[in-house]
Amino acid sequence: MQEFTYVRQAARVVFGTGTLARLREEVERLGCSRAVVLTTARQTDLAARARELLGSLAAGEFTRAVMHTPTDVTASALDLVRELGADCVVAIGGGSTTGLSKALAVRTGLPQIIVPTTYAGSEVTPVLGETDNGIKTTQSSPEILPETVIYDVDLTLDLPVPISVTSGVNAMAHAVEALYAPQANPVTDELALRSIALMSAALPRIAEDPADREARADALQAAWLAGTCLGAVGMGLHHRLCHILGGSFGLPHAATHTVVLPHVMAYNAEAAPDVMRRIAGVLGAADAPAAVYDLVSALHGPVSLGELGLREEDLDKVVELAVGASYPNPREVTADGVAALLHDAWEGRRPASESRALPTAELRTLTDQVVASFDGAPDPRVRRLLADLVRRLHGFVADNDLTEDEWQYAIGFLTRTGQLSSDTRQEFILLSDTLGVSSAVDLLTNSRTAESTPSAVLGPFYVEGPPPLPGGADISQGMDGIPLWTSVRITGTDGTALPDAVVDVWQSNADGFYDVQLHDLDGPALRARFRSDAEGRVEFWSILPSAYPIPGDGPVGRMLDAAGRHHYRAPHLHFMISAPGRQRLVTQLFVAGGAYQDSDTVFGVKDALIVDFPERKGPAPDGRELDGPWHSLEYTFHLAPATPS
Repeated sequence: MQEFTYVRQAARVVFGTGTLARLREEVERLGCSRAVVLTTARQTDLAARARELLGSLAAGEFTRAVMHTPTDVTASALDLVRELGADCVVAIGGGSTTGLSKALAVRTGLPQIIVPTTYAGSEVTPVLGETDNGIKTTQSSPEILPETVIYDVDLTLDLPVPISVTSGVNAMAHAVEALYAPQANPVTDELALRSIALMSAALPRIAEDPADREARADALQAAWLAGTCLGAVGMGLHHRLCHILGGSFGLPHAATHTVVLPHVMAYNAEAAPDVMRRIAGVLGAADAPAAVYDLVSALHGPVSLGELGLREEDLDKVVELAVGASYPNPREVTADGVAALLHDAWEGRRPASESRALPTAELRTLTDQVVASFDGAPDPRVRRLLADLVRRLHGFVADNDLTEDEWQYAIGFLTRTGQLSSDTRQEFILLSDTLGVSSAVDLLTNSRTAESTPSAVLGPFYVEGPPPLPGGADISQGMDGIPLWTSVRITGTDGTALPDAVVDVWQSNADGFYDVQLHDLDGPALRARFRSDAEGRVEFWSILPSAYPIPGDGPVGRMLDAAGRHHYRAPHLHFMISAPGRQRLVTQLFVAGGAYQDSDTVFGVKDALIVDFPERKGPAPDGRELDGPWHSLEYTFHLAPATPS
């Protein structure tokens, strides 16, 4: 059982696009009328904009905020605050401006409104770091916490990609250290993991398109969550090192966090294995420290302290300062350990937690050479995918001490899989399905709104260009089975009918075979293409789906046998639906109460796609007379709007 104490830090958060326009309203809400505006020298345009919005509430501005909050700059700003008779502080910018605002607040008690333009996250913390005579110290107090934070996504759209990357990883560092802090608790754990997931997914999208508002919003939300974690728990070795490197050696704040984070993660991995597993899980990686390094490297962020300007001869002094103070950290902080960490970070060496490190220098060199061979790939996404694939494959070989015979068998397995694949049987898709990869990609790629119908895997038996049939047709082509009348509607998420939607359907016969597996069959059966009518409706006859085994005569079937897994799929009917202005939907409907729903061999069943196929008697809706019972399926598909390309 986890024991913890959780103290909630209260701050008002205004989040959205164009929210800077609410600045005057928020100042008035605090009962203030003389606001001093803080920015850096490079953001005087924002100061002017803020003063325009504040109108008569603007008392003046200070535009000399700098990194690491030096006390002499704070003293100058404090003189201005007193001269103006300011009754609140409005800070617009990144961590430098926020730090100055906090320094003023702790000295005067003035309320603060912070408008972040980066992903620092410090705006929602009661923590202040200040530098005096080259020494950076931190303090925490409720009086330091800003009263209001206004997040305006629009203010981040022109944040350069390199700064976005370092600022984003700076925020990730807050979340990472929160997970192994002594005060860790279920609330901050969930916030931290969500923050890491959002930020790691947003940064590559921002690098590809800096004007992507959704990506910018995700990154800003991730920064808020990470800062909330930082404010609720204590920080460890990572933040201590970064404060030393910034305060005593003048290294840029966010870039230093970016370089140091993966190395501290690797240092602490052995002492916090569960934390690293959870981080790796949200990153979709095998090794969390290496994944963070690879993310930074792929986005062309800084990876070495040397490139930030730290001299190698200064490393011993950093070690001395790091071990000279007491602070919480999951692994004991030793001079030798910190020295090794810093040398790796200075050189820019790719880290790995000890349990995941490649075992020999020769293998590490080989892996690095193969990865480097893709550096010239013009497409950054291709470069990143290939580099990550190589590292994971080499790690798999090393972790499992793979023998030459085992690898040759694997090559033979893949060769046989390819040889068996054809236009009518996709053994590679079947392999992907049974390993759960198809479902994993589906979950990540086809996540939809809560109002749209869930997607499902395509499967190996879809055939392009199914025969077009009119509404009410029987796609069974006389095959044996219990008759099934299907009546479905195609609508948007708001329920509006989508006429002339293209609806492909396919299924297996009562014995579990698709038409392409029945070589004596004359033409397609149990598959067709329909178009929805003016009400978005499609109706047709078929047969009730049955559970069936996937083909077991190939490499995939033998793999399942070797693993002791069954071959069966839960009974289902396939649909592929396309309509103008809508995302294409590939999905399946599963028969409620059908077999294997809890153990579908391709992991394709989703609860929302399990529906009733009730038994009926008597005349069918289209007037067809049947000798025995029949079943019906009624369902409405909701298609999500198409995303802009």
